[in-house]
Amino acid sequence: MRVLVKGTGVAGLTAAFELARTGVTVEVCERNAEPSRGASWYAGGMLAPWCERESADAAVLTLGQAALDWWDEATPGLVVRNGTLVVAPARDKAELSRFASRTDGYRWVDEGEIAALEPDLAGRFRSGLYFPGEGHLDPRLALKSLHERLCTIGVRFHMGIPLNEEPFDRVVACTGSAAIGGISDLRGVRGEMLYLATREVSLSRPVRLLHPRIPLYIVPREPDRFMVGATMIETEDAGAISARSMMEFLNAAYAVHPAFAEAEIIETGTGVRPAYPDNLPKVTQDGRTIFINGAYRHGFLLSPAMARQAAEIVCQTLSQKEWDHETSGEWRRA
Repeated sequence: MRVLVKGTGVAGLTAAFELARTGVTVEVCERNAEPSRGASWYAGGMLAPWCERESADAAVLTLGQAALDWWDEATPGLVVRNGTLVVAPARDKAELSRFASRTDGYRWVDEGEIAALEPDLAGRFRSGLYFPGEGHLDPRLALKSLHERLCTIGVRFHMGIPLNEEPFDRVVACTGSAAIGGISDLRGVRGEMLYLATREVSLSRPVRLLHPRIPLYIVPREPDRFMVGATMIETEDAGAISARSMMEFLNAAYAVHPAFAEAEIIETGTGVRPAYPDNLPKVTQDGRTIFINGAYRHGFLLSPAMARQAAEIVCQTLSQKEWDHETSGEWRRA
């Protein structure tokens, strides 16, 4: 069986990997000349199912718990399992209690424990929530690593070249926000981010700063660099970051540690994340085409589960074809 995967974002690459593991022939096409730099490129890369459960359906936790092991296997050495630290200024301590009431998988930590986890935050926060079972990765390194691994196991990539779908038995469409308008109920939610560079701060794990209006996070990247995000704006406009978002990001970073005031802003970016009304991804089928879309802000967390669902659909089709072959002798497995 030959399967065509459309799209080289996180959904497309994870689907290609799961399909290749079933033994089918997989090819991937991308309309751009280079691998996609859409929403996946600007993702936070937090594998944080318990934290995300605070504002999401229980399915995010159920489907997302296996993501750390999946990424560990698919991209060895990239997953950092240092947990997540959630903090709030003293005046917003009620936000911590509210956050805690909506999830689990955490323990309360006091000022001393925060300092033990993140020495550079010593004396800055009186209490917080620590989620030890969570982790994070650098999305850009993960996408590159997964692409390279797919190439080594024989998956062919077609970049910037229109591809005829007819020779393929199944098509798995993972085109993200490009499908808005073509898939019913799919909408765009814009996320914004910036990268800061400073040698004055060191963090070992994502730090989420709670705010009554817009909670923000800081994720350590390569040494001396930090990704700050993420807004959720109901729009399909992928224009430059807004002045409001920039100020909120910088204020949040300063609230975490004053040394961020002297950091260099080395990059800003925006990405339109596709979402369904319930903000949960779906795997749907129309004829021989399988659609994976609607990951919202959970791309790296939930794409492995969605990829497995798509692979199961393909395997069921393959099993039916094998059965038809045994009973009629008319089908030959590709």
